Amino acid sequence: MLQVLGMVVRRLLTLIPLLLGIALFVFVIMRLSPVNSAVAALGDNASSAQIQQFEHEHGLDKPAPVQFVTFVKDAVTGDLGTTISLDKSVSGLVGEALPLTLQLTLIGVALALVIALVLGITAALFRDRWPDQLIRVVSMAGISIPSFWLALLLIQQLSISWGWLPNAGYTNPADSFTGFLKSMAMPAIALAVPVGCSLARIVRTAMVEELDKDYVRTAYGSGLPPRVVVGRNVLRNALVNPLTVLGLRVGYLIGGTIIIEAIFQMPGMGTLVMQAVQTNDTALAQGTILVIAACFVVVNLVVDVLYLIANPRLRGGH
Repeated sequence: MLQVLGMVVRRLLTLIPLLLGIALFVFVIMRLSPVNSAVAALGDNASSAQIQQFEHEHGLDKPAPVQFVTFVKDAVTGDLGTTISLDKSVSGLVGEALPLTLQLTLIGVALALVIALVLGITAALFRDRWPDQLIRVVSMAGISIPSFWLALLLIQQLSISWGWLPNAGYTNPADSFTGFLKSMAMPAIALAVPVGCSLARIVRTAMVEELDKDYVRTAYGSGLPPRVVVGRNVLRNALVNPLTVLGLRVGYLIGGTIIIEAIFQMPGMGTLVMQAVQTNDTALAQGTILVIAACFVVVNLVVDVLYLIANPRLRGGH
């Protein structure tokens, strides 16, 4: 327990300079953009006086270091600033968009785990036989398919050709849970397939290594049925290493939602990021990317804790 608490404290302390670095990086990149924020907000026909007034009202006429320090001070209190393009609170927009992105990410993770476990375990149990060879081909195909391309294929087949699922939009689960599942199905599948197929290879390798160990042969020799040996011992030990990879894959899913949400026209964090880039809205870009980065760090922290819990050797401090 002390080891877990120590790791959590250390990771939380590293979160501060990490987020500062990300905020500074985004700020510098946005400053290098050729898009004028005032012109993007007011339009090409805005006069010089209107542009100067707009920049003064939003603090854009201040030196760059002052703007960045102001943003950091406000962010510490939970104020991510005001969008230039919409003149709305960034925190409010993030609060509206983040639940959708988290929902999509969690469903994508769940589907990816199902794909990884089914393919990985089956391939390991039928090692070097035709199911293993078939799953290897399927996994390589899934890894090679970009999420955005798979999303377009799903829209073409499941929505346009067959009419089974909506090709765009988002339904709140409070309004219609069935509609929510339908709106989430194709985006989640597009995110989950590459990640699930990648994890399947890792699960298969870990399972094979465990199945070759002496304790498994001893368990079989003592008369234990395969489902008990695999379910209680082999599977639990084999999933320790894939847990460490899962955290990075979740980060991939969070990043992948930016493109997927744009394709399916879903009002999530990805839409906010795209809007920030198009309008050179520094406050919106910094706020959304900071929140996404924080989610990534928290997810990896949770995965690391699960790794310590699942690994008895680390729990024992050895």
